Amino acid sequence: MNILITGASRGVGYELAKLLAAQGHCVLAVARTKEKMQLLERESSDLKGAIHSFTADLAKSFAVDELVQQIRLRFKSLDVLVNNAGALVSKPFNELSEDDFNLMLDANLRAPFYLIRAMKSMMPAGSHIVNIGSMGGFQGSAKFPGLSIYSASKGALAILSECLAEEFKEDGIKVNCLALGAAQTEMLAEAFPGYKAPLTAAGMAAFIADFSVNGSKYFNGKVVPVSVSTP
Repeated sequence: MNILITGASRGVGYELAKLLAAQGHCVLAVARTKEKMQLLERESSDLKGAIHSFTADLAKSFAVDELVQQIRLRFKSLDVLVNNAGALVSKPFNELSEDDFNLMLDANLRAPFYLIRAMKSMMPAGSHIVNIGSMGGFQGSAKFPGLSIYSASKGALAILSECLAEEFKEDGIKVNCLALGAAQTEMLAEAFPGYKAPLTAAGMAAFIADFSVNGSKYFNGKVVPVSVSTP
């Protein structure tokens, strides 16, 4: 399968790219930092599959258009799109700036919107779009101070996933959202300093890898909580 993963330079996205390549898939790994993506390619050179790295600021529509042009030159189709990239600013609501707000909405909602819109024409019937949400954006879950806009942006991504599953039914494209709980990543450490998560980034990536490849056989338009702890 050809599988595109955003936010592949660290954390869950990094582990997910390596795992899927080890399983023999062709991974299109996207992040903003060129050096980290080149490192990912080098570290994965002996895997069964292949990792092709791309750099782009997905919150800018023109950058997404340029990325898609590059991808189209090398690939004819895309089987799975994993919108994993995200941003988190942990601050009390009254201290959040407009820049903080824009950063999280850009990374957590606008970027998936731009990329789905741009890549959809390359995705045949049977393809799967997996949006990586958060338990913070899952209705009825525990909420935490300092994460208001982060949680709201992930909640919006969950609703977008449900809506797109309906819109894309005639095209045979499935859309789901995974509301992730705690995994030991840099982002978790920023939100909950000192907290020890029950899952490693690699452990969470293993679940996402299987869901990305096989989940569309069982789910469409679902927001699936993936959590064993709070946070």
